[in-house]
Amino acid sequence: MKTQGFQAGRRLIDLANAVRTHPDLPRDVAVPLLASHGESPQDLTEAALSDADLRKLRDAALKMTGILTETDTDRAAALLNETLADHAAAPRLSRHDGHPWHLHVDRHDAGWADWFLASSALALAQILTEHGRATWGECAAPGCRNLYLGTGPGSPRRYCSTTCASRARVAEHRRRKQP
Repeated sequence: MKTQGFQAGRRLIDLANAVRTHPDLPRDVAVPLLASHGESPQDLTEAALSDADLRKLRDAALKMTGILTETDTDRAAALLNETLADHAAAPRLSRHDGHPWHLHVDRHDAGWADWFLASSALALAQILTEHGRATWGECAAPGCRNLYLGTGPGSPRRYCSTTCASRARVAEHRRRKQP
């Protein structure tokens, strides 16, 4: 079973990659993505998630991208602490909308952006403390800018997918074989 931190981390990665692909984060991209991560249909209506909310959510994803591309674990931890200090509240247990008990650190009156920043920073903080290092980053494959979330022990991950890893290994092999 995946931890709550990993689930919120996946949401962060997916939203940050969506913003990289669609810098204006249109509703037809944001709503299905948020729904795929468990947000309820009533929370995703235009009345509940306004265009202004979408802009703030996009900006929040861009802010988190700065942490996701930070390669130094100590610096990533400092950025996470800053984000938690600016956007989080005292932790509380919550159970709603059919979800099991889980930890919330957003303020009760938080908008979409503050909720996203607080929950994403908590997720990355949980992952960093579990693994002792930042297990996330930007794909090292030439031409790929996708962000990834490493989930296990072993060598640090460098690629967003096995496709990018294979492509990079084949390109390196061919480069070495050239006279």
